[in-house]
Amino acid sequence: DPRARSLVLEVTTRLIFPTMMVLSLFFFFTGHNNPGGGFAGGLVAGLALVLRYLAGGRYELGEAVPVDAGRILGVGLLLAAGTAAGSMAFGAPALSSAMFEFTLPVFGEVKFVTALLFDLGVYLIVVGLVLDILRSLGARLDLDEEDIEELRAVYVDATDSPSTAALRQVPGVDDDAARTDLAARREAAENQGALPGGTS
Repeated sequence: DPRARSLVLEVTTRLIFPTMMVLSLFFFFTGHNNPGGGFAGGLVAGLALVLRYLAGGRYELGEAVPVDAGRILGVGLLLAAGTAAGSMAFGAPALSSAMFEFTLPVFGEVKFVTALLFDLGVYLIVVGLVLDILRSLGARLDLDEEDIEELRAVYVDATDSPSTAALRQVPGVDDDAARTDLAARREAAENQGALPGGTS
């Protein structure tokens, strides 16, 4: 609901969100020899997504990551498991890593360690898990609030008639006892005689 949003929180989130994502990538790339890694980087990215959700709800979260969480989890699991077992195909123990050195025009001599792929898989798993939790649990709260507002807009007018007062007492109209199915709420109202078709 735009009326429940905080302008200060939204502006602050949009300012620090890119910084948090860059910090998560820093932890990801430096975790091989320093504190950090795929798990720490994924946690920082997950916190950035949580902050984005708190600022703008599921629409803001969908704008930040317009990708299905299941696909992110699947790619992460495939990378982590494939890297862990891929070394056995070359006769090395599981989770063994190899290092390759090559020269790039701008960066010069670069060292690539295959353990980076395993860290990438862990990073994607953590981000995908946080994203899935926010979309499956947190976004459900937004839908419940929208259902309540839709019910009030359809069945509750601005007058203080007896039928309106009775409807306000129907379970599902009150925020604390909200139901997610509008048909069930209408049936409850009819059973209490608050709407036409119910018992008097």
